[in-house]
Amino acid sequence: MDVNRAQEIIRSESKIEVQYQGQSVWIDGVDEKTAQARVHTEGNPADSKTVDVGQLVEK
Repeated sequence: MDVNRAQEIIRSESKIEVQYQGQSVWIDGVDEKTAQARVHTEGNPADSKTVDVGQLVEK
């Protein structure tokens, strides 16, 4: 995935499934400069991490 698509997903009113290493995640934010995204696993907002946007897969 690229930074622009990740930002579109954040702004979308509909649910768009995104996976990181095979797990469904929510994108909380994107840093354009570093191409990093802050994500958390579905159902567990406390399990957040920063990952490369390129590692996210839209399903």
